[in-house]
Amino acid sequence: MLMKKTMRLCVAVLLVAAAALLVVYRAVNRVPSADLPQYEQVYRIFEDGGCLSCHSADPELPFYTKLPVAGKIVMKDVDSGYRAYDIRPFMDALKVNGEVSEVDLAKIEKVVLDDRMPMPKYYLVHWGSSLTAAKRDIVLDWIRNERIVMHSDALPENRAAEPVRPIDQTVEVDEAKAELGFALFHDPRLSVDNTVSCATCHALETAGVDNHQYSHGVDDQLGGVNAPTVYNAVYNFVQFWDGRAKTLADQAAGPPLNPVEMASPSFDDIIAKLEADKSFAKAFKAVYPEGITEATITDAIEEFERTLITPNSRFDKWLRGDDSAITADELEGYELFKKYDCATCHVGKNLGGQSYELMGLRRHYFADRGMELTVEDNGRYKETQHERDRHRFKVPGLRNVEHTWPYYHDGTRETLEDAVRDMGRYQSGVELADAEVNKITAFLKTLTGEYQGKLLTNDTSRDVIHDHDHEH
Repeated sequence: MLMKKTMRLCVAVLLVAAAALLVVYRAVNRVPSADLPQYEQVYRIFEDGGCLSCHSADPELPFYTKLPVAGKIVMKDVDSGYRAYDIRPFMDALKVNGEVSEVDLAKIEKVVLDDRMPMPKYYLVHWGSSLTAAKRDIVLDWIRNERIVMHSDALPENRAAEPVRPIDQTVEVDEAKAELGFALFHDPRLSVDNTVSCATCHALETAGVDNHQYSHGVDDQLGGVNAPTVYNAVYNFVQFWDGRAKTLADQAAGPPLNPVEMASPSFDDIIAKLEADKSFAKAFKAVYPEGITEATITDAIEEFERTLITPNSRFDKWLRGDDSAITADELEGYELFKKYDCATCHVGKNLGGQSYELMGLRRHYFADRGMELTVEDNGRYKETQHERDRHRFKVPGLRNVEHTWPYYHDGTRETLEDAVRDMGRYQSGVELADAEVNKITAFLKTLTGEYQGKLLTNDTSRDVIHDHDHEH
């Protein structure tokens, strides 16, 4: 009899304790007041969630990090969290209702949809950090609204919240400057021996690339990085793999003086050659009263490169509401593209070009590659000397990607299928099945757009273009 009473008492105590815990849990996980602006609600959700405890350079560490065992576990999570994603810029912008990046929106959205964060070992200690269903709804609704406000393109209701956007039909340019820029882009006089132009490595008829692993400069010298396409470069937030140029004009100023690429001693030498061409100098003066200078040369090239957009891809037509523009397999490929986190970096109009990301997030790419490391493999680190930036690169855009082989900054992947398979392995941590690779590849081929009203093509023979590169 006594035993039964004791058991009943224990059960009653446990029920009361459970009820109390539930009350406390609900109290500490209460959603922010609906009276607050939506951005402030979202800010408080992430602040309460403790995201800055792991995903920032200056983490707000809890007291137990000083304990031997717990501290080691926590610091490992902090290191991997910050390596994967720095949330500080997002939080700083969100706090003042500032402009947040498309990449941040995509990454936050995917983590929320997958219910990945916070990790159980965190919210079991920090009860108020749980991302409840009500909090998820607030965040996802805010992301949707942000995307609609961020873009001027009015997409159908069922496409409005997609992480990628269609390319603009037109861009504003100064036609006279762009015409000069076209001439300069194709002018070999920018090189020391009048043999290499911008178009040598970024030919418009070969999708804005040269299809070499490494580009060939004056005296057939080889560069150390794969040439990215010039098409849609206007949508990149910086230029070059390492982001050393902030604008297209800054980028245009680099190759002419690069000793491996065009090798001109100075812009004064280039200007002297151009001014010797009296008809060209006269035409230039008509557009730029200040005449031929480094600034006007690079400005004209930038104005021309702004025209190199490729709208009207089949996928853009689907985004704008044409359900028949892509096949069922291609659409499934897009869903897989989102499922495996590809659309957390390859976002926006160019499906990329909006952030620096670590090459080998889930698995060490460079250890597996088998090639000796080069200075170019350092990526963004070359410019910042910050250790976190080592092997971090500007994410390439995926527009017209079926024509821009070989792939990666080191040009080591010959086919799109190989690139997709290895992106799954190194960036997403998954071994993609052949059927998945084929569907994602099929989707990527729907991103080929039109230039000047004609579908972009690249008929260059791979056998011919690569025979020399394989020696290096």
